[in-house]
Amino acid sequence: MNLKIRGNSAIITASSSGLGKASAAALVREGVNVVINGRDQQKLDQTLAELKALNGGEVIACQGDITKKEDIEKLVKTAVDNFGRIDHLVTSAGGPPAKSFVETTEADWYNSYDLLVMSVVRLVKESLEYLKADGGGTIINITSISVKEAINNLVLSNSVRMTVIGLMKTLAKELSPEIRVNAVLPGSHETSRIKELINSEVENGLYDNYQEGLSAKSKSVPLNKIGDPENLGDLIAFLSSPKSAHINGDSIVVDGGASSSNL
Repeated sequence: MNLKIRGNSAIITASSSGLGKASAAALVREGVNVVINGRDQQKLDQTLAELKALNGGEVIACQGDITKKEDIEKLVKTAVDNFGRIDHLVTSAGGPPAKSFVETTEADWYNSYDLLVMSVVRLVKESLEYLKADGGGTIINITSISVKEAINNLVLSNSVRMTVIGLMKTLAKELSPEIRVNAVLPGSHETSRIKELINSEVENGLYDNYQEGLSAKSKSVPLNKIGDPENLGDLIAFLSSPKSAHINGDSIVVDGGASSSNL
C-alpha cells in the first residue's frame, strides 16, 4: 500500500531501540526522512546504519536527552535544518522504574513527569509552527497499555502516562483540522529489552532456553504471541498517512487482546 507520505519529514524520540526504532524503520521504508534520537551515541550510530541500509528516506541521528529542553530544541532544529520541514512527530520514551507506591520518592514522580509528559509538551510546542505548515501533519504518542489497565509494581507508569492521554485528547481538538493527534498503547512486544529480560531469566535457570521463555510470556495473550515491533511500526506509519485521515483523538490498543479492559 502506498501511504502517500514519501518525502515527508518526521522526528521520533527514543528511537535508537525498541518501538521507537521500529516506528522509524516503518517510516523510512515509506520514504519519509527521519530524525532519530537517543541518549546512547553508540547505540544511536548502530541504529542509524541499520536504517540507512533500508534504502528508503534519509535518516539523521541527533543524540540527546528528551528530559532536557535544550536537547528538544536541538532535535527540532536538526530536522528543520536538514529537511526544511516537520510533518510528523512520534513520541516515545523508556519506562520509569518499576516500583510500588510506598517505594517511590518525590524525585521519582518529578523525573517520571519530565520523561513522559514534559518531553511531549516541549516537543510539540517547539515543532508546532512547522507541523501546521503545508496543510498540517500528525502527532502520535506511544504510551503503554498501562493507561487502560494498571500493571502491578508500575505505579509511575500507570499514573503519569495517563497525563499523556489527557494531553493527546486535548491537542486532538485544539490543533484540528491542521494536525491530527493519536496515541498507541502497546502491550508486550519482542523488543531488545524483552529479549534481554528473557535471556537473563534463562541464565538464572528460570527457563531452559529463549523460546521457552518467550512462550511463557505469550500465555496471557489470546493470539499466543507477544507483539512484533515491526507490526507496531506499520501502524505508526499508517496513522501518519492520509489513509487514516478520519482517525483523530484515539487511543489504539496493540496487545493481542491481553488486557481485560472493556474500553
